[in-house]
Amino acid sequence: MSDIGLISTVKSLAAEYDSWVNNIREHIHSDPELSFQEYRTSAFVKNKLLELQIPFREIADTGILAWIEGLSDKNKSRVICLRSELDALPIQEISSKDYSSGNEGIMHACGHDVHTASLLGAARILQTCKNDFGGKVYLIFQPGEETLPGGASKIIAEGVIDEIKPDYIIAQHVMPELEAGKVGFRSGMYMASADEIFITIHGKGGHGAMPHLSIDPIVISAQIVSAAQQLVSRWSAPAMPTVLTFGKINSIGGSTNVIPSEVKLEGTFRTYNDDWRFVAHDRLKKLVKGIAESLGAQAEVDIIIGYPALINDEALSKSCQSLSSEYLGTDNVVDLELRPTADDFASYLEKIPGCFYRLGVGNQKKGITHSVHHPQFDIDEEALKIGVGNMAYLTLRLLES
Repeated sequence: MSDIGLISTVKSLAAEYDSWVNNIREHIHSDPELSFQEYRTSAFVKNKLLELQIPFREIADTGILAWIEGLSDKNKSRVICLRSELDALPIQEISSKDYSSGNEGIMHACGHDVHTASLLGAARILQTCKNDFGGKVYLIFQPGEETLPGGASKIIAEGVIDEIKPDYIIAQHVMPELEAGKVGFRSGMYMASADEIFITIHGKGGHGAMPHLSIDPIVISAQIVSAAQQLVSRWSAPAMPTVLTFGKINSIGGSTNVIPSEVKLEGTFRTYNDDWRFVAHDRLKKLVKGIAESLGAQAEVDIIIGYPALINDEALSKSCQSLSSEYLGTDNVVDLELRPTADDFASYLEKIPGCFYRLGVGNQKKGITHSVHHPQFDIDEEALKIGVGNMAYLTLRLLES
């Protein structure tokens, strides 16, 4: 089949299956489940795979590994892996849509419902076209992307990637800042590592009117938050993007006129280079403990190592960008900037070449502009045809190459 013929076929099938994909997305969106608790979502996806006669098995408890084997004799050794996620976030949705979350305090605010529906749609196209390609396509429906240690690490630890030995792994992720109809790519370094910081400052509580008899952990925590920004402004190289944010401070036992005995801080540290990442961890620990001890307090610092930096394979990403330009037109394919958010897809990329790209789901005219992790996040459902068709086209072309 010619490239033009393949594009026409995939676009036709994406349009034909669009209602089916939309229904899947809305069903999953209406019944979100938290990380590693995706039992109903997993069962729903299994039923869809059975409907498509696509074989599968369970991985990482609530995860699913499915596969489609091409029946052509061409490139029979080629193996491509596609990944989506199943979990939702602990966010209360604000929406009047019929498909809004029916589960209190839980919402698909990061688009994993879109990713799963799109992957099932792409799988349906690939299953329809399996007489026309050789090789094998694996589908990973992954649990727990939103919670450390991440479902990717569990799947890798189970030996799944070593077993299936994909040549490439590909994932798409919604991007409301990008208009529906467009996709975005970045070769090489794209997203940051993400580590969680937990600090406890032990002072000496007392009456707020007599601070000289206390050791005030509130004041000490303020100095630590301020001084720690030197990790970004003075200790990291200007060319190395770095983010340090403290998003939570709690005192234990404080009040308007009470100096507490203890303060807890929680934050995130993000960067793109592992050497600097772990140097920064060490410097932060020394800084926190040094400030606390110099003011008569004690401090504990616990840094939970999170997802690594996401580094797309240069050659594969450029190839996927070029193929997407064929499928969507060059005006609908954009270059992405560095982004300090994180995704555990990065763990797969430490083992095999892969490409993580963005699917535009926003629509300014329709007022669909809220960012991911926002309680009013939604998508322009016209984006689903793009997500389904582009992923299927990328896969079919990469199987040929």
